[in-house]
Amino acid sequence: MNDDIQKGGCLCGAVRFGVRQSGVVSAHHCHCRDCQRATGSAMATFAAVPDPAFELESGQLKSYTVTGASGGQVSRVFCPECGSQLWSEVTIMPGVKFIKGGAFDDASWIRPVSSFWTGSTQPWGHVDTTIAIFEANPGG
Repeated sequence: MNDDIQKGGCLCGAVRFGVRQSGVVSAHHCHCRDCQRATGSAMATFAAVPDPAFELESGQLKSYTVTGASGGQVSRVFCPECGSQLWSEVTIMPGVKFIKGGAFDDASWIRPVSSFWTGSTQPWGHVDTTIAIFEANPGG
């Protein structure tokens, strides 16, 4: 197995993917209300992966699109069988998948560098103060 490839997929195993780890741009936490609702948790943790570093190996997908707090369209991609969230795609960054940390078979290599939308952080949620913090989207 190529040590640079990180595998992942959904809970039921119907969807499988591979990511070239050396192609990952960065990783982040998002505390926006949409991510909280979609994950059922305090935040979503994700790795930003350009399309050339991503390969869908098997499975069918569904998506749900909303207008995010920043005004752009956010499509959340999931397995239609088990409902597992896999990644998001945003219109302001075409060609990049924001793959949910929990979708990787082994996510121990993910090192978030910032937290977005911390103005929406739940009192019971944790914001890592050792990384960059943004009240909303960075640069916006």
